Order: sequence, then structure tokens, then C-alpha cells
Amino acid sequence: MAGAEERTGLRMNGAEELLATALHGGLADSPAILAGEREISYSELVAAACRCGGAFRKCGVEAQDRVLLLVDDSPEFFFAYLGAMKIGAVPVALNLRTSAGELGFIIGDSGCKLIVVGPEFVALLEQAARDLTALPPLVLSEGRSDERPGLADLMKDQPAELDSVSLDPDSMALWMYTSGTTGTPKAAVHRLRSLQAADRYLGAVYGVKPGERLFCTSKLFFAFSLGHILLAGLRLGATAVLNAGWPSAKAIAAVVERHRPDVVFSVPTLYRSLLECELAGSAAFRAVRHFISAGERLPESLFHQWTAATGHPILEGIGATEALMMFLGNRPDDYSAGATGKPLPGIDVRLADEAGDTITEADSPGVLWVRSNCLAAGYWNQEDRTAAAFQAGWYRTGDVFIRDRNGRFHHQGRADDMLKISGQWVGPAEIEEVVLGNPKVSEAAVVGFEDAEGFTRLALCLVPADPAVDCEALEGELTEALTARLSVYKCPRRFVYLEAFPQTATGKTQRFKLRAIAAEKLAEAS
Repeated sequence: MAGAEERTGLRMNGAEELLATALHGGLADSPAILAGEREISYSELVAAACRCGGAFRKCGVEAQDRVLLLVDDSPEFFFAYLGAMKIGAVPVALNLRTSAGELGFIIGDSGCKLIVVGPEFVALLEQAARDLTALPPLVLSEGRSDERPGLADLMKDQPAELDSVSLDPDSMALWMYTSGTTGTPKAAVHRLRSLQAADRYLGAVYGVKPGERLFCTSKLFFAFSLGHILLAGLRLGATAVLNAGWPSAKAIAAVVERHRPDVVFSVPTLYRSLLECELAGSAAFRAVRHFISAGERLPESLFHQWTAATGHPILEGIGATEALMMFLGNRPDDYSAGATGKPLPGIDVRLADEAGDTITEADSPGVLWVRSNCLAAGYWNQEDRTAAAFQAGWYRTGDVFIRDRNGRFHHQGRADDMLKISGQWVGPAEIEEVVLGNPKVSEAAVVGFEDAEGFTRLALCLVPADPAVDCEALEGELTEALTARLSVYKCPRRFVYLEAFPQTATGKTQRFKLRAIAAEKLAEAS
């Protein structure tokens, strides 16, 4: 396959870029997708993309028009995504747990020409449409109705071959609306040229080869899954293993047992759930070559528990919607429990202090800035946010790290989660790590709140493994462990017990909501 440096300046097509290995590497009969009982070969996927692209064009979709996808993980998701790219349109995969209000905003913000929707989401779309002057045409990803055509019906009359629309490499390839933790949607706009580097580390670092099976427990609208399973996976000629429905430990285990993936991508919450349900120690899990984690910080205790159960470490990394792929990661031959890893190939990083100056000394916290050829061009219709996050070819992640003397980066939390206590900066991560070392704690998060005198204090929010735990005894154990390992100003004195933490649809703790909950409960108790 031609390298990015050879193709710079050439006109290109997103679908052709992703399917080049399959089209020219003799993989036509190899499986591209495994979804339950369905198996879709690469030749079938190419034909479906052509038919879908033809159907979209017949619906009036043109180059650079946006096509929204509110579709569960399925072959039809791939058909629609690649079909849109085939005609130069811009696919936009949407959060399956979005609200009607957010959905209405996205429809208006994107100016989309068409929406492909799963039947189960039609009612949500109709609710969102109440505040819109007009709703774009809808196409059902499955089935049909008297009011709306089905994708399969539209595709069946289209030819299995379709000339691709070639565009300038700086044209839009895809959008991803950030999930964030504040609930404010913003669309990261990615260019066609970014697709050329989508597979740069999945093969070189993690050894993925054509025909190998990739499974991500996160839904395809999530950048972690879209980037590795659809974008990088297709470029490498790998096989995407899909699971419909919201992921649970039992559903994940069933997929692993049935399809025997070579590489599994998941998030700490689900890795922990698999251990708690005693599902991770099977022969199928032990046969997985690599387990990769992102989305939120991986507790060191969970790393060791997983390694003991499966015989394999979890290789932690971190990425962002704006960066398309991961930028830091542990490697199969270079990993460390508790570390997020080192820069992956093609990535430049730096840590900056509050003034924006680069931090060079080890073990000093700073905000991580990233530079790569996969960065988004910016946020659609949000110039101020674009200017704040993207500067001179760098992207400000908002994540605080320290870099140790071995060059490994350690996540300390979000910049807006850092707390100044007694004149000292405190990162929640190191406190939470100690707390999660106690098996009586299922989840832990440290947040700040203002006391009656206006001082910022620490509150430790907990989800006990056993709701009937002796809270007084647990607090004694945790206080003893914290004071033995951390400076006294880092040891919370307020404890807040919850049944569950508020989370985004992608499984991240919503700390801004947690802060409000903690403040309310502590005020009631005072």
C-alpha cells in the first residue's frame, strides 16, 4: 500500500482508502464482518458499499453532504458508512443514548441531508423533530414501513459497482460528535488525509495482520471502536467482530466464546465487570493475544487482577475524538501497570504548565498537547472552541499527566479535575488508586467541594462492592491506607456513598455531576 508521503496532494476517496488492502491484497473472500450468525466477506462489503452509495445518491446526497447514522453495531452500519464515503459524503455516527434535545441540536448543527436510523430509534427522532422546522429524509437500517423506506430495498436496485468520488485530501472524511462530560455536543471534523495513517500502530505495534479478528466492546459511534475496528481494521484487512445491543459482561463473554477474537478493546468498567462475574478466566479469554483499554484510567489493581485471571496484561492507552486514534499506549513488549504508556508511532507530545510553557523535568504535572497527522481540522461552527483546542498544529487534550524518568506517561485526571488543597495541586488519580486497592470498593472518585468557609476540600465518592458494608470500618481501613502512602493534604476526610456513579453513554464518570451530588449530600449531613 502506498505510504502517506506518496499520496500527499493526490485526490482520494475515503472508502477506497479504507478498502485498498482488501481490494488489492487477495482478500475478496475473507470475512470483513462477523455479527452473530452473519458473515460478510470483503467482496460482499465492497458491493454493499457501492449499492448503498448509489441509493444515497438517488436520495439526493452529494459530495460533502452529511449523512447521520443512528444505527446499532451491524453490517448495515458498515454499508452506510462506506456507502456515504464512496460518493464523497460525510458519515456521522451518533451516540445511541443521545437525548432528543441533543439529537435535535445535531440535526440542525450538521445540516444533514439524510438520516439512516434503526427502527428502535424512530420514536426518539420524532421527538427530536418537534423543535425542528423540518426533518431530513429517514431511511430505516432494517425493515421498512409505509412512511419510510428500508435501506435494503433502496440498495437492491443499485449496481454492485460504483465509481468513487475523489476529493482533495483536505476535504471532510467524517465527523464525530464528542461525548464529553458536560453534555455539550461539538463535531470534530476529520479530513480524508487522516485515513492514510489510521492503521499506523495497530499493525506495527500490536501485530494485527489480515484476517485477524478485532472486537471492541464499545459501540461503533465511540471513537475508540470506530477508529480501531472500522478504520484501522479495514485498512489492515482484518475482521470486525460486532455485538448488537448495549454491552454487558455476559454478552461480551458470549461474543468472545463464539468468535475467538485475536485482539479485544474495552474499557476499565467492563474489564472489572467481567472479573466480578467470573467470566474472564475461560479458555477463550486466555486465547486472546492482546487486551487494550482506553476511555478512562485503568486502576493498577484491576491490571493485576486481570493478568492473574487471563494470563495477559491489559495494555492501557489513551486517545480522543479529536485525535481519531490513540496517542499514548503501552506496548506488548513495553508495558507497566498504572502507566498510560509512551507516544505511539507518528505522535509528538509535550506537557505544558498553566502558562503554556513546556515542562521538561520528570514527575511534574502538566496538560498534554498532541501533534499528529490524524488530528481533526477543528470543531464545526465553533471557532472559539477550535482556537482554544487547536494551536499551530497541536491539540490540547485537557488531560493532566506526569512523565516519569523512563519516559512513561501517567494520567492524573482532567485539567479541570485538578484540585489545589493547602496550596498544593492534587490529582484525584493517585488517591483513587489507593482506594481501589481495597476489594470492598467497586468504584471510587475524588472530587472537590467548597466548605462553609469557602475552602476547597476533598470528598471521596464510593460505590461499595457490598451495599451492606460497615461504612465506619471501611472508612477506617481507607484512611489508614491513604495516610500510609500519601501526604496528609491528599487524604479525604469526607466520604459519600452511592449506588452508582453518573456516567456518559460511553462509560466515563461525569465528575461535574458527581461534584454536585457530593456537595448536596455533604450539605445535608452538616
